[in-house]
Amino acid sequence: MTRTTSHAQRALPRQFGWVLALVALALALVLALAGCQLLRDDDGALDPGTNDPADPVSSDDAPAGPTTPPTDDAPITPVAADITVVVDATGKGATSTFTLTCEPAGGDHPDVEAACTAIASAGGAAAFDPTPQDVACTELWGGPQTATVTGTVDGATIDAQFSRTNGCEISRWDHLEALFGPGNLM
Repeated sequence: MTRTTSHAQRALPRQFGWVLALVALALALVLALAGCQLLRDDDGALDPGTNDPADPVSSDDAPAGPTTPPTDDAPITPVAADITVVVDATGKGATSTFTLTCEPAGGDHPDVEAACTAIASAGGAAAFDPTPQDVACTELWGGPQTATVTGTVDGATIDAQFSRTNGCEISRWDHLEALFGPGNLM
Protein backbone atom coordinates (compact mmCIF):
# COMPACT_ATOMS: atom_id res chain seq x y z
CA MET A 1 0.00 0.00 0.00
CA THR A 2 1.37 3.38 -0.92
CA ARG A 3 0.88 6.36 1.16
CA THR A 4 0.31 9.73 -0.38
CA THR A 5 0.94 13.03 1.28
CA SER A 6 -0.92 16.10 0.27
CA HIS A 7 0.90 19.27 -0.71
CA ALA A 8 -0.56 21.11 2.33
CA GLN A 9 0.88 18.55 4.74
CA ARG A 10 4.41 19.02 3.32
CA ALA A 11 4.23 22.82 3.53
CA LEU A 12 3.35 22.86 7.24
CA PRO A 13 6.89 22.14 8.52
CA ARG A 14 8.30 24.83 6.22
CA GLN A 15 5.78 27.40 7.50
CA PHE A 16 6.45 26.36 11.08
CA GLY A 17 10.19 26.95 10.52
CA TRP A 18 9.57 30.53 9.34
CA VAL A 19 7.28 31.27 12.29
CA LEU A 20 9.85 29.84 14.69
CA ALA A 21 12.61 31.97 13.12
CA LEU A 22 10.48 35.13 13.39
CA VAL A 23 9.65 34.42 17.04
CA ALA A 24 13.35 33.85 17.82
CA LEU A 25 14.28 37.11 16.05
CA ALA A 26 11.61 39.07 17.95
CA LEU A 27 12.80 37.56 21.26
CA ALA A 28 16.42 38.48 20.50
CA LEU A 29 15.37 42.04 19.65
CA VAL A 30 13.39 42.41 22.89
CA LEU A 31 16.31 41.09 24.95
CA ALA A 32 18.78 43.40 23.20
CA LEU A 33 16.58 46.44 23.80
CA ALA A 34 16.01 45.47 27.43
CA GLY A 35 19.78 45.70 27.97
CA CYS A 36 19.68 49.34 26.82
CA GLN A 37 17.05 50.36 29.35
CA LEU A 38 17.93 53.15 31.78
CA LEU A 39 17.32 52.40 35.43
CA ARG A 40 14.77 54.60 37.17
CA ASP A 41 13.85 54.95 40.82
CA ASP A 42 10.34 54.43 42.24
CA ASP A 43 9.30 57.97 41.26
CA GLY A 44 10.35 57.47 37.63
CA ALA A 45 13.43 59.69 37.86
CA LEU A 46 16.73 58.50 36.38
CA ASP A 47 18.76 56.50 38.86
CA PRO A 48 21.86 58.59 39.69
CA GLY A 49 24.06 55.59 38.92
CA THR A 50 23.04 55.63 35.26
CA ASN A 51 24.04 57.86 32.41
CA ASP A 52 21.67 60.50 31.14
CA PRO A 53 20.81 59.61 27.52
CA ALA A 54 21.27 63.27 26.53
CA ASP A 55 24.78 63.29 28.00
CA PRO A 56 27.37 62.36 25.34
CA VAL A 57 30.03 61.66 27.96
CA SER A 58 30.45 57.97 28.79
CA SER A 59 30.91 56.71 32.35
CA ASP A 60 34.66 56.37 31.90
CA ASP A 61 34.84 60.08 31.16
CA ALA A 62 33.32 61.06 34.51
CA PRO A 63 35.49 63.37 36.59
CA ALA A 64 36.88 62.14 39.87
CA GLY A 65 35.24 65.07 41.67
CA PRO A 66 31.80 66.65 41.45
CA THR A 67 29.66 65.59 38.50
CA THR A 68 28.09 69.00 37.87
CA PRO A 69 30.24 71.70 36.38
CA PRO A 70 30.32 74.99 38.22
CA THR A 71 28.20 77.78 36.82
CA ASP A 72 28.15 81.52 37.37
CA ASP A 73 25.41 80.88 39.96
CA ALA A 74 27.46 78.29 41.86
CA PRO A 75 30.81 79.79 42.84
CA ILE A 76 33.79 77.48 43.03
CA THR A 77 34.96 76.86 46.57
CA PRO A 78 38.69 77.61 46.71
CA VAL A 79 40.99 74.85 47.86
CA ALA A 80 44.16 75.05 49.91
CA ALA A 81 47.02 73.41 48.04
CA ASP A 82 50.79 73.17 48.25
CA ILE A 83 51.96 70.94 45.41
CA THR A 84 54.78 70.19 43.01
CA VAL A 85 53.90 69.29 39.41
CA VAL A 86 56.36 67.47 37.16
CA VAL A 87 55.26 67.25 33.50
CA ASP A 88 56.83 65.31 30.63
CA ALA A 89 55.07 66.90 27.64
CA THR A 90 56.73 64.71 25.01
CA GLY A 91 57.06 61.37 26.76
CA LYS A 92 60.82 61.46 26.11
CA GLY A 93 61.94 62.21 29.66
CA ALA A 94 62.48 65.97 29.42
CA THR A 95 60.41 67.37 32.28
CA SER A 96 59.17 70.74 33.49
CA THR A 97 58.63 71.24 37.22
CA PHE A 98 56.24 73.78 38.74
CA THR A 99 55.38 74.60 42.33
CA LEU A 100 51.91 75.82 43.19
CA THR A 101 50.16 77.06 46.30
CA CYS A 102 46.49 77.95 46.47
CA GLU A 103 44.94 79.91 49.37
CA PRO A 104 47.14 81.89 49.29
CA ALA A 105 47.99 81.74 45.61
CA GLY A 106 51.67 81.49 44.73
CA GLY A 107 54.51 79.42 43.35
CA ASP A 108 56.31 79.45 40.03
CA HIS A 109 53.47 77.88 38.02
CA PRO A 110 52.93 79.91 34.80
CA ASP A 111 49.21 80.47 35.53
CA VAL A 112 48.57 80.12 39.26
CA GLU A 113 44.97 81.32 39.11
CA ALA A 114 43.94 78.90 36.32
CA ALA A 115 45.70 75.98 38.03
CA CYS A 116 44.02 76.66 41.40
CA THR A 117 40.64 77.06 39.68
CA ALA A 118 41.17 73.75 37.84
CA ILE A 119 41.87 71.93 41.11
CA ALA A 120 38.80 73.43 42.79
CA SER A 121 36.56 72.75 39.75
CA ALA A 122 37.73 69.14 39.55
CA GLY A 123 36.81 68.43 43.16
CA GLY A 124 39.88 69.30 45.21
CA ALA A 125 41.84 66.36 46.61
CA ALA A 126 39.39 63.87 45.03
CA ALA A 127 40.61 64.92 41.57
CA PHE A 128 43.93 63.26 42.36
CA ASP A 129 42.41 59.86 43.18
CA PRO A 130 43.40 57.13 40.71
CA THR A 131 40.80 55.58 38.44
CA PRO A 132 39.17 52.68 40.34
CA GLN A 133 40.31 49.23 39.20
CA ASP A 134 36.75 48.07 38.44
CA VAL A 135 36.06 50.84 35.92
CA ALA A 136 36.07 49.94 32.23
CA CYS A 137 37.90 52.59 30.20
CA THR A 138 37.83 53.21 26.49
CA GLU A 139 40.95 51.98 24.76
CA LEU A 140 42.22 55.07 23.04
CA TRP A 141 45.54 56.80 23.26
CA GLY A 142 45.66 60.54 23.90
CA GLY A 143 49.39 61.09 23.65
CA PRO A 144 52.70 60.41 25.41
CA GLN A 145 52.34 63.10 28.08
CA THR A 146 52.78 62.18 31.73
CA ALA A 147 52.67 64.15 34.96
CA THR A 148 53.29 63.53 38.64
CA VAL A 149 51.69 65.70 41.32
CA THR A 150 52.81 65.52 44.95
CA GLY A 151 52.00 67.60 48.01
CA THR A 152 48.81 68.44 49.89
CA VAL A 153 45.37 69.56 48.77
CA ASP A 154 42.83 70.55 51.41
CA GLY A 155 45.04 68.89 54.03
CA ALA A 156 45.12 65.53 52.20
CA THR A 157 48.49 64.19 51.09
CA ILE A 158 48.54 63.43 47.39
CA ASP A 159 50.97 61.52 45.18
CA ALA A 160 49.24 61.16 41.83
CA GLN A 161 50.32 59.96 38.40
CA PHE A 162 48.65 61.24 35.23
CA SER A 163 48.88 60.08 31.63
CA ARG A 164 46.80 60.00 28.46
CA THR A 165 46.85 56.22 27.91
CA ASN A 166 43.08 55.56 27.85
CA GLY A 167 39.73 57.33 28.10
CA CYS A 168 39.73 57.43 31.90
CA GLU A 169 43.24 58.86 32.12
CA ILE A 170 42.56 61.38 29.35
CA SER A 171 39.50 62.55 31.31
CA ARG A 172 41.54 62.91 34.52
CA TRP A 173 44.17 64.89 32.59
CA ASP A 174 41.61 67.13 30.89
CA HIS A 175 39.92 68.07 34.18
CA LEU A 176 43.24 69.34 35.52
CA GLU A 177 44.79 70.47 32.23
CA ALA A 178 45.52 74.01 33.47
CA LEU A 179 47.55 72.47 36.30
CA PHE A 180 49.98 70.86 33.84
CA GLY A 181 51.03 74.21 32.39
CA PRO A 182 51.07 75.64 28.89
CA GLY A 183 52.18 73.50 25.99
CA ASN A 184 51.56 70.23 27.82
CA LEU A 185 50.04 68.70 24.67
CA MET A 186 52.81 68.86 22.11
